[in-house]
Amino acid sequence: MTITVHHLENSRSQRVLWMLEELGLPYEVKRYERNKATMLAPPELKRIHPLGKSPVIVDAVGVSGEGGVVVAETGAIIEYLVEKADGRLGPPAHRDAVLRYRYFLHYAEGSVMPPLLLLLVLSRIPVVGGLAAKKVQPMIDVHLDYIEQELAQRPWFAGDELTGADVMMSFPLEAARSRGGLNATRPHTIAWLDKVHARPAYQRALAAGGPYAYA
Repeated sequence: MTITVHHLENSRSQRVLWMLEELGLPYEVKRYERNKATMLAPPELKRIHPLGKSPVIVDAVGVSGEGGVVVAETGAIIEYLVEKADGRLGPPAHRDAVLRYRYFLHYAEGSVMPPLLLLLVLSRIPVVGGLAAKKVQPMIDVHLDYIEQELAQRPWFAGDELTGADVMMSFPLEAARSRGGLNATRPHTIAWLDKVHARPAYQRALAAGGPYAYA
């Protein structure tokens, strides 16, 4: 059975499409457009999940094959898909790599994304927002320096192979390149992003999801 991805334009859900393409799992996309004035998700998403957020997937079969399931939150979806795909793109075999995998899987949304989101909100506030944003940028720079150091040591976040941790890290780093000061001064991070964007599965995900401002 096919997984349905409830996909909001220019959002975290682009990662789910990429993950599905890498895993080769069948899926279909239900697209949603943002409100042009507020840039918020449309109310129709609340019919799928009470929070009305994207991404949300609906798997008519579920991992066990015993019934349908709705999964929200990108990290939870990534872990669900790894399980459904019998561990592919999941934790590597080596213990240290497993810890890195688990760390970056959660670091993406738990640590690096909040200041990037704050910067976006402040950028929309005239005058005062611009002044406040200057105080947020140093927080982002700490994360970008840390990520650059990590990617200088290995080709992917967990180790030598692509994993779900890389999928999770793609959106914050795309956002950082768009508005958070990520540029050629951090060459390993830029090279990682370029490598991600060149992957055939990523390109197929872009075609499936429609316009995406960060690729």
